[in-house]
Amino acid sequence: MRNKKIYRRVLVFLLVFNIIGIALFLYFNVLRKIPDEIKMLVGTEENFDFNMPLRADIETEDISVISVDDLSVPANQISIDMNKPFTLETNKTGKYNINLKLFGLFNLKKISLDVIDNIELIPCGFPIGIYVETDGILVLGNGRITGNDGLNYEPVNNKLKSGDYILAIDDKKIKDKEELIEEIQNSNGDDIKLLVRRNDEEITVRVTPVKATDGKYKIGAWIRDDTQGIGTLTFTSTKGDFGALGHGITDIDTGLLMEISDGTVYAADIMSIIRGKEGVPGELIGMIRQSNKYKIGNIEKNTLQGIFGKIDYNYNWLLNQGTFEIGLKQEVQKGPATILCTVKDKVEEFNIQIESVDISNSNHSKGIVIRITDERLLEMTGGIVQGMSGSPIIQNNKIIGAVTHVFIQDSTKGYGTFIENMVNNLE
Repeated sequence: MRNKKIYRRVLVFLLVFNIIGIALFLYFNVLRKIPDEIKMLVGTEENFDFNMPLRADIETEDISVISVDDLSVPANQISIDMNKPFTLETNKTGKYNINLKLFGLFNLKKISLDVIDNIELIPCGFPIGIYVETDGILVLGNGRITGNDGLNYEPVNNKLKSGDYILAIDDKKIKDKEELIEEIQNSNGDDIKLLVRRNDEEITVRVTPVKATDGKYKIGAWIRDDTQGIGTLTFTSTKGDFGALGHGITDIDTGLLMEISDGTVYAADIMSIIRGKEGVPGELIGMIRQSNKYKIGNIEKNTLQGIFGKIDYNYNWLLNQGTFEIGLKQEVQKGPATILCTVKDKVEEFNIQIESVDISNSNHSKGIVIRITDERLLEMTGGIVQGMSGSPIIQNNKIIGAVTHVFIQDSTKGYGTFIENMVNNLE
């Protein structure tokens, strides 16, 4: 009798364990497969097929009628079975909420449905030189100073952190690292007060400069106030905006997204190519034409999805080139596509294969996996190389994304971001 009770308890435990396991599997599968945001173009029918046992209720008071599977449905009755393919269409822009329910009963997740106007962009694909100045003096790390007394000091240890930005010294705003160094010299070793921005919060720290063996006062902080490099211009809009890179500019030492106060994009020429190979990414070596004559535009934003700004009047001719419609992430398909990039002296179109598509929001710059199939590009570069970040991806005569990263162990493959992630920064 006792053995039967134990047996029943074990069965009940296993049943509960399996139910919890299935629920967790479904929950994390929903998080992985279904994005936090879905975009639709106004007046355009969009097809979806999530193949999951979910019911979606669209919550809105603004849309009087929305078309679901070509049937007009009143706003208070919009309910979708996500276990089957379905289509959506609406003729009004706006943001709306979609409430996902497991088996139509348990709330799992809210999705933002963003209906936007039709957007046309001008794909570019030519190299650019990028110069940015940080918003404050970026702290890269802390170091040890040998004082003129022979002892070792660490004045900013536990006071400044990697990723901090020094904004002012003794209430005087600092423009660049040269000015910061000069003010430290002028302290003559007396305490100084630093205004620092850390994670969007401003704090004040007191530091005592140390007179080093070379006779100069130092605080033992590695700092940077600007950076430059080569990338690819992804697109311009008919309104004069531009987007590039497909990923943000991060500091090479801290790995953090740089907070910029000013930035400029210039024309650049590709001078040579270092081919990519297993374990070693290749690179486009370029010369930046850093003069007003070759200034393409000003950088206004440095984001996780790329850099964005306004085209300079010198390059207004870019706005008169042929436009492409954007392809939203639910339109991107595995299979053939092309990229536009410059590896010699002109923009060329090269064949690629889209190998996988992840429409979730887990990583904004790695939603698409691509493989270079064009023998011309493979011969010249070995695949994707540094400097090609931002190369627009074209599929079905739409601009659907931009190249962002290369696989270190296989230079023929890399990641791309969806174009809608970049377009978000133009709204």
